[in-house]
Amino acid sequence: MAFDDPDAIPDDALLVLFANGDRAAAAALTARLGPRVLSQAWRMLGDRAEAEDVTQDAMMRLWKIAPEWRQGEAKVSTWLYRVTANLCTDRLRRRRGGTQDIEDVPEPADPGEPADEQLQQRARLDALQLALDALPERQKQAVILRHLEGFGNPEIAEIMEISTEAVESLTARGKRALTRLLAGKRDELGYQDD
Repeated sequence: MAFDDPDAIPDDALLVLFANGDRAAAAALTARLGPRVLSQAWRMLGDRAEAEDVTQDAMMRLWKIAPEWRQGEAKVSTWLYRVTANLCTDRLRRRRGGTQDIEDVPEPADPGEPADEQLQQRARLDALQLALDALPERQKQAVILRHLEGFGNPEIAEIMEISTEAVESLTARGKRALTRLLAGKRDELGYQDD
C-alpha cells in the first residue's frame, strides 16, 4: 500500500497493516516511533550503542506481537515505551557493580556551532547525564519521560504501570534531587543569573 500521508494513519492501524504484510507500514511506524524509543533508551542507559540495541530489540518485539494486536485496547507507543523501559531496566540491573564512564557516551556535535559552545553544551549534557544516573531508576525513568521526552503524566503512568499520583511524586522527587546534584555547578556550566 502506498501512503499519501503516513502521518495521518494511527499507530495501531499501521501495526495491523504490517501484520497483514504491508512493509511500508512498518517503515512508517519505525520512522515515527524509532527515534523516540532510541532517545528514551539513550537517556536511561547513557550509552548510545546499548540504546541502539534496546531500540532494535523493542521494535522486534513490536513486530512479533503485530499479528495479535487488538486495536483500541492500548496505544502502540505506550506499549513500546513500556517495553523499552523494561529492557533498559534489565540492562541496568545486569551492569550493576560496574560504572559507566560518561566520556564513553558519544554526543553528536552541531558542526555549525563554535567549538567553545560545543564544549559548553557537552559539559551541560554530561553533567545532566551524571545527575540522572545518580537518581533511583524509577525517578530517573519518570523524569526522562516527563521532562526530556515530553510525555504527560497520564501517559507516563500507563508506561510505568503506576498511578498518576505516583508519577507526580517521582518526577517531583527526581527534580529536587537533580537540583541538589547540580547545585553549585551553575558557573562551571556557564549559567549566570541575570
